[in-house]
Amino acid sequence: MAKTHTSEITLKVELDENRVPEELSWSAEDGGIINEKAKAMLLSVWDSQNQESLKIDLWTKDMPVDEMKVFFHQTLVSLSDTFYKATQDEKMTATMKDFCDYFAEKLELKK
Repeated sequence: MAKTHTSEITLKVELDENRVPEELSWSAEDGGIINEKAKAMLLSVWDSQNQESLKIDLWTKDMPVDEMKVFFHQTLVSLSDTFYKATQDEKMTATMKDFCDYFAEKLELKK
C-alpha cells in the first residue's frame, strides 16, 4: 500500500477588541508559502452530507473598497475557470465570463 501524504494549509486571523479582522495571513508549506499577509479571503467548502456549501468571508478593516472590487472580479473570473475544469460546460462558462465582463464594466475596472 502506498504511503499517503498530508498537506496542511493554515489561516491566521488577528482580531481587534471588537473581533474585527486587523491582519490575515496564511501558510501552505508544501507550496512554499509561509505566513503570507493578505487583506481578504473567501473560503468555501462543500458539506456533502447536508448538500450545502459553507463559507468564511473575511477582510481586514483597512482593505480599500477599490481593491475589494478588483478582488471580487478576479475571484469571479477564477470561479468561471474552475467551473469549466470541474464540469466541462462550455455554454455556462461563457455565460459566467460574460457576467464577469459586465461586472468589470459596471465597476469601471476595465477601460
